[in-house]
Amino acid sequence: MKKCVVILMVLMLISCGEEDTTPKPRAFLSLNYPEAKYEATNFNCAYNFEMNTLVEVKASRNNIPCWLDLEYKDLNGTIFITYQKIDNNLDSLLADAQKLPLQHTIKADAIEGDVYTNDIQDVYGMFYEVSGNAASQAQFYLTDSVKHFVTASAYFRTRPNYDSIIPAADYLKKDMKHMIETFRWEN
Repeated sequence: MKKCVVILMVLMLISCGEEDTTPKPRAFLSLNYPEAKYEATNFNCAYNFEMNTLVEVKASRNNIPCWLDLEYKDLNGTIFITYQKIDNNLDSLLADAQKLPLQHTIKADAIEGDVYTNDIQDVYGMFYEVSGNAASQAQFYLTDSVKHFVTASAYFRTRPNYDSIIPAADYLKKDMKHMIETFRWEN
């Protein structure tokens, strides 16, 4: 029995080489997304805009005309777009659209809103950026103040962890800003 213990100890000492051990360097995720390429859309709706070519467009699960889901499979995210005709209810639509980002205040570190105005195309609205562990990192609404009202929200199919989704959230925010800048009403 003593011989077995001695042999095991000798084997353990021999197996430990004299290599220098060094700590592993700090590592960060290397998330590289392709450069966005945009093309004009034609949804046969009251609106159109330029959209990233990586997006897969799907009809909304609600099967309401002109409600669209723009899926980013590589980012595990979706931009949900809703459309409503204004029928003497602009105040109600605006109130609902402005309440939506505020629903994230429990988890959000900050919510910033930027006013958007394009008098030439009659497109007016707000773009909201949400930072922190909120469910949605970006939202906007657009209207012509007379006939049309559109909202959009970006969500990820994962538990919100802001530090992990920052690169993907920034990518979607950039695409959403491009959508707003190229947004047109169809008559």
